[in-house]
Amino acid sequence: MPLPEVREDTGRLRVEACGLCGTDHEQFTGGLHPGWPFVPGHEVVGVVEEVGPVAAERWGVAPGDRVALEVFLSCGDCPACAAGELRRCVRHGLRTMVGLVGMDEGSGLNGGYATHLELRPDSLLLPVPEGLDPVLATVFNPLGAGIRWGARLPGTGPGDVVAVLGPGIRGLCVAAAAKEAGAGLVLVTGSGERDHERLAWAERFGADLTVDVSEEDPVAALRRATGGSRADVVVDVTAMAPAAFAQAVALARSGGTVVVAGTRGGGAEAPGFHPDEVVGKELRVLGALGVDLDDHAAAFDLLAARRYPFADLPREVAGLDGAAGLLARMAGESGPPPPVHGVVAAGTGT
Repeated sequence: MPLPEVREDTGRLRVEACGLCGTDHEQFTGGLHPGWPFVPGHEVVGVVEEVGPVAAERWGVAPGDRVALEVFLSCGDCPACAAGELRRCVRHGLRTMVGLVGMDEGSGLNGGYATHLELRPDSLLLPVPEGLDPVLATVFNPLGAGIRWGARLPGTGPGDVVAVLGPGIRGLCVAAAAKEAGAGLVLVTGSGERDHERLAWAERFGADLTVDVSEEDPVAALRRATGGSRADVVVDVTAMAPAAFAQAVALARSGGTVVVAGTRGGGAEAPGFHPDEVVGKELRVLGALGVDLDDHAAAFDLLAARRYPFADLPREVAGLDGAAGLLARMAGESGPPPPVHGVVAAGTGT
């Protein structure tokens, strides 16, 4: 594909690294497809290669600056953008998010699985702190999600009991964010042998208690640890695991909050879920889609502070020629258990 031509209000990014997330796995396996060809990848870090004068002033960048790319574009004018809710932008929203835009729009280079990416007029950039290499810097995206889902959205505060369902990188980020918000006890759950290593890592990211739900009832384990109490906040980041929602409702205390951030799969039922329990407990159930710009900025601050071992996580970096193999492993389709963190780097070999 030809490199995007830079105009006065656009730019071009040389992609250094792009993190993988559950959305990428679902796109790769065909479970989530918009119906048009596109360049995937939305956890993008790179170097500004060229930028027009209007765009340079708006973004506060110059060629050579290392930046991260916000997933959602912003018109800057609509009520949603004014409130910081970029995913609801009237002009953009999900339709133009990075890693999902059709190849017939602009240069077609609108995702991170490429050597270059077009910076459009309504793109939003974040500076990457000095000392963070681009592969580690891609954690800004899942960590920003952890901060929003595990702390800001549910209003997690000092002494709260927080249950996190799913020990992937987003689950670990939620655990760390809850601890940073002052949570008194954090439970992280997983399921099966594949999650044992991840549950061990959860203890290094703030988890006070870990449970393999295939071997132990998480509600009973939590009540033993708390002297009979359940969770003030439950955050479900599992993907394609319908039964997890029922566990989330069961783990929540009366008047508690359940944040649902993982997708179930279209039309999937939730075995063991009883809607009356939501009513009887007067639960607050919040759907969480995406991350806000302030959360990504806070994520970079937390990454730069190095209070949690994000740099040491089991991680695999693949070049563009090895992306398919890594995606298949991350999706559970082939090969040995996947790493906690997968990254595609344009300049890296297989």
